[in-house]
Amino acid sequence: MFRVLQQRLDRILASADSVVLRNGLRGVEKESLRVDQAGQISRLPHPAALGSALTNPWVTTDFSEALPELVTPPFDNNWETLSFLCNLHQFVIRNIGEEMLWATSMPCAVKSEESVPIAKFGSSNAGRMKEIYRRGLSYRYGRVMQAIAGVHFNYSVPDELWPVLGEILGHGGELRQLRDRQYFDLLRNYRRLGWLVLYLFGASPAVCKSFFLGRETGLPDLDATTAYGPHATTLRMSGVGYRNSNQSGIGLSMNALDEYLAGLDQAIHTSFPAYERIGTLVDGEWRQLSTSMLQIENEYYGFIRPKQVARSGERPAGALRRRGVSYVEVRALDVSPSDPAGINQNEMRFLEAFLLMCLLMESPPMDAEEEARCDSNHLWVAQQGRDPGLRLDAGDRSRGVCEWGKEIVAAMSPICELLDVDGDGSYTAAIALQREKLLDPACTPSARILEELRLSGESFFEFAARLSKNHREYFLQLPELKGETAETFEREALASIERQHRIEASDDIAFEAFLQRYFDSA
Repeated sequence: MFRVLQQRLDRILASADSVVLRNGLRGVEKESLRVDQAGQISRLPHPAALGSALTNPWVTTDFSEALPELVTPPFDNNWETLSFLCNLHQFVIRNIGEEMLWATSMPCAVKSEESVPIAKFGSSNAGRMKEIYRRGLSYRYGRVMQAIAGVHFNYSVPDELWPVLGEILGHGGELRQLRDRQYFDLLRNYRRLGWLVLYLFGASPAVCKSFFLGRETGLPDLDATTAYGPHATTLRMSGVGYRNSNQSGIGLSMNALDEYLAGLDQAIHTSFPAYERIGTLVDGEWRQLSTSMLQIENEYYGFIRPKQVARSGERPAGALRRRGVSYVEVRALDVSPSDPAGINQNEMRFLEAFLLMCLLMESPPMDAEEEARCDSNHLWVAQQGRDPGLRLDAGDRSRGVCEWGKEIVAAMSPICELLDVDGDGSYTAAIALQREKLLDPACTPSARILEELRLSGESFFEFAARLSKNHREYFLQLPELKGETAETFEREALASIERQHRIEASDDIAFEAFLQRYFDSA
């Protein structure tokens, strides 16, 4: 499986300095529920001091008004990315009063579907579209499911690598064609091997039973208020969380960009009977943007996505069609409860090396049978990943999770050696930590969380509430942001409010016409 990977690494070293692997861009998007001191989902609006959720590029909201999303710009090293994310956390914590950011992916005590407020983005056509899209999600999947939080890791391959890789692969065309093709090689290999990310970093093996709102959980009880998966790594990515049977009929090919875009286009323009019954404009109220299988591209729940920065008013698919793939978005990460910012540098280093491995490996096209097999592997690892008897389907044979995982990590070692700058060994150390989890599943975050719950006697809610308070105190005890950093965040918050006002004042067409123009754009 990894022979071609080693050959390409050897040729990269022979034709260029290893620095061509090091300067990729990475960014993080981190969601967290905003809760009060009792751990209840906030009913307060998005704080004005954080700026406009519509136009602030660094602090927005996801599905809920109480679900802030902190977004870093792309940086060419992990330390800057994490530092910016920590500064953002400090800025947010100091501007939400006594409220906290919930420390886990699975939500806090939930009273009802209505207890999760839908995000609002103002009166502009763009703002209304965002809100109606979320209202559609609530009708389709329920609000509580949308209150699950996660971390997205964005990675862009170093520009310096493309011409070197083009020469190795004998590519004589434009670099954009090479980029698109190789990014889709990466996407397919991530689909084949990304179950390992769930095993290593899954951190949601337990959930507050209130999440199910009285429905049967299908999970055993850890205590009176906590349900858990005895061998689960990430309930968030299992049938309990971001899984919906309605999307099972959406076939998005990862074989090429044009096939992927054709699949998206078909899903956005194919009406779905269950959504037809919901309706769109009913008694003067918009319930959803359309009755299609997907309202917009972002509704598709994938483990990883090809991305291009969209310009104002541009559909994500249109951005990809016009300018190709510029980065990938890994969406399978749980919020790490043990890290105040929800992610750490070792996790980021591993992901960078893992994505480079997926890029440089041989990546034959996938048919529907292999896609189903790979998706099943992801689901099994999410639900039963630490079960010593679990076998995954490798196509020609079944393989144990830890056996296969150790082989993958070993293949990453040469990449980590090339990424280690000035011999500091940080990438090599990062995969050594992950190797320990494969040697002993008790070292995984999911196992550690369950062990802590057993030893402490805490419920999941008590455990998460304690960590949320600890993280709040951590950021409050840091030296207060001052100087240029503080001014940058405050200035951007004020400027974003002004941008929202200008957008609202510039609307010159009815919402229905705005929506039609959006969907008509290619």
